Amino acid sequence: MDAVRVAVVGAGVIGLSTALCISKLVPGSSITILSDKFTPNTTSDVAAGMLIPHTYADASIHKQKQWFRETFDHLFAIANSSEAGDAGVHLVSGWQIFRNLPTEEVPFWADVVLGFRKMTDAELKKFPQHVFGQAFTTLKCEGPVYLPWLEKRLKERGVLVLTRQIQDLWELYQSFDIVVNCSGLGSRKLAGDSQIFPVRGQVLKVQAPWVKHFIRDGSTMTYIYPGASNVTLGGTRQKGDWNLSPDPEISSDIFSRCCALESSLHGAYDIKEKVGLRPSRPGVRLQKELLVQEGRRLPVVHHYGHGSGGISVHWGTALEATKLVSEWVHDLRISTPKAKL
Repeated sequence: MDAVRVAVVGAGVIGLSTALCISKLVPGSSITILSDKFTPNTTSDVAAGMLIPHTYADASIHKQKQWFRETFDHLFAIANSSEAGDAGVHLVSGWQIFRNLPTEEVPFWADVVLGFRKMTDAELKKFPQHVFGQAFTTLKCEGPVYLPWLEKRLKERGVLVLTRQIQDLWELYQSFDIVVNCSGLGSRKLAGDSQIFPVRGQVLKVQAPWVKHFIRDGSTMTYIYPGASNVTLGGTRQKGDWNLSPDPEISSDIFSRCCALESSLHGAYDIKEKVGLRPSRPGVRLQKELLVQEGRRLPVVHHYGHGSGGISVHWGTALEATKLVSEWVHDLRISTPKAKL
């Protein structure tokens, strides 16, 4: 039996990880990734990559915790391997602080990260404007390093990677049996999804190698995330804003807010501005759809809409998308003459 031909549309962290999961878990599949943008020009390249989950209103806490745990376990294994440096994955410890007592002192993900605890009074002295905090160790996944590492793994597994702008999923009908749509904001057009919208994020990437602990203000959008090659200072959350050009006033505000939390950042240097558009919707779309047009049938799996939480759950949702692909493969093998497959 010939391979089932699978097209994955999109080459951010969601598209690449989904393609890798399919290549590992769906026997007899031939996979092609198609995208008009690849690293370093994806939203995933701008993301800070800290594994602190975003909450999705339309998914159960049980499901979100599963996605996060599977992603954490996957990246933790990489962080503990000789591949850690090449993959851009490492452990980082720090604090999440609050100006007022949060509604949840222990979030659902507390037993997934390492060493989660309430901050001591001595630790909180560093942050006189804050009344409560959580200390823990999590993982940081550096998009500009992790994405090329994923691409390398994919090519080693025989996955074809093509630069191509897809205007309509039906373009892929002749060449592929199943299409996996990981196009993020592109799904407004490709899937006719009016629910997906950009949430603009502007950050600064600075040199401040003395900053070793992350600091995240749970009451605002301010964060300081040290990485292997720079420190990410953020941020913004501008709904419906498509502007990819950095705003100098916003950069100044971000820098001031971060210096208020960590005054040593006044000495930061080599400051670079970055902007990304988070593909946001009420919840992640993980769904099968059978497109029908003039008697033609095109099985699709949609996997997009992670907003600001993509890297935190990417492997868990990719595993779920892969299960949906497996279901289509099963259906195709039952219903389609062997000649087509």
